[in-house]
Amino acid sequence: MSFIRSVHGTAGSGALPSPVSAASASLSHGLRLLLAASAGLSVASIYYSQPMLGVMGSTLGASDTAVGLVPMLTQLGYALGILLLTPLGDRFDRRRIILIKAALLSVALLLGGLAPDIQLLLVVSFAVGLTATVAQDIVPAAATLASEHERGKVVGTVMTGLLLGILLSRVISGVVAERFGWRAMFMVAAASVAFVGVAAWRGLPRFRPSNTLSYGALLGSLAGLWRKHGALRRAALAQGLISIGFSAFWSTLAVMLHGAPFHLGSAAAGAFGLAGAAGALGAPVAGRIADRFGPEVVTRLGAGLTVLSFATMFAAPWLEPHHRLWLIGASAIGFDLGAQMTLVAHQTLVFGIEPAARSRLNAVLFVGVFAGMSVGAASGSLVLARWGWVGVTLLATASALAALMVRLFPAARAAR
Repeated sequence: MSFIRSVHGTAGSGALPSPVSAASASLSHGLRLLLAASAGLSVASIYYSQPMLGVMGSTLGASDTAVGLVPMLTQLGYALGILLLTPLGDRFDRRRIILIKAALLSVALLLGGLAPDIQLLLVVSFAVGLTATVAQDIVPAAATLASEHERGKVVGTVMTGLLLGILLSRVISGVVAERFGWRAMFMVAAASVAFVGVAAWRGLPRFRPSNTLSYGALLGSLAGLWRKHGALRRAALAQGLISIGFSAFWSTLAVMLHGAPFHLGSAAAGAFGLAGAAGALGAPVAGRIADRFGPEVVTRLGAGLTVLSFATMFAAPWLEPHHRLWLIGASAIGFDLGAQMTLVAHQTLVFGIEPAARSRLNAVLFVGVFAGMSVGAASGSLVLARWGWVGVTLLATASALAALMVRLFPAARAAR
């Protein structure tokens, strides 16, 4: 771990570094990579199970309905964790929170790999989702450690790690489960999160709490922050709208590819995940643009790219099947990059609103993101069944266009 250096140039060791604030922090390249990798490995934990549901059900003798509760409970745990646990980062040392959650997540994943029946696996799945919110403690930690002039770049780097964890987790778990079994994937995941905990213990500084509010007051202040800051409301609404199209695409892609004229399996859908991951790699560039020209510009660029990328899929019905696949792949690269650009810019925006409330601001923003994800998954399936892939394309394009209008609205109002 000698490559990891904490703030003030202190080499990682067993001794606790001194508490720091945003004003005194300086990030080394190694610490940035640690934060990005930690965010990606943590959030990946909630997606590993999805490609393995079939084999998990047959091994445990569980029905399709019962095993289908695994991803649902994991997502529910994650959503509740964002709402109920993430705000604690403003009240307590974020380093301690990250260490505790990483330890609990590692134990939960280990128990998942050892689960003898579906009942225990369902309980573990909820616990995995709840503790995987450590990823949402890492992002505000990075924003706090970053200096003002490089905050967008640092947040972009960490969010690239997080999004790569989401996009690549399904591909990795499918390969590992096929070769070594689904229990092995849980064990590998537990070991990777344990590594995150050790690395964070060695490399992260302590964080000075920004307030002394009680837990009830901390949660109650979320509504106050929502009412107080119009920039937060616009960020959550715009990112939620983009998330509708993002989720509608990814939740229906495998079903669409399975049908005529493609007749492709789940491995093909995983390959499109790799295309999306390629788009995510552009997030640090978005952060640099936000640092130089302001995050507002990047929100419009990202939303505009998302609209354009979704809209190109309207040409699919007039193309040969193999050309359609290339078009969908190119669109996935474009809209994943656009969605990531807007998310990085929105986080840069909200983290600058009220530094003492960064964890709570991040919680509110991601409630909007996951609300959009849920709406997109549900509506995408209904639209695909009734109007086909053209309907999904229309839904995704319209939601991204609405997000662009939200981002353009403040400029239009200022011009009057």
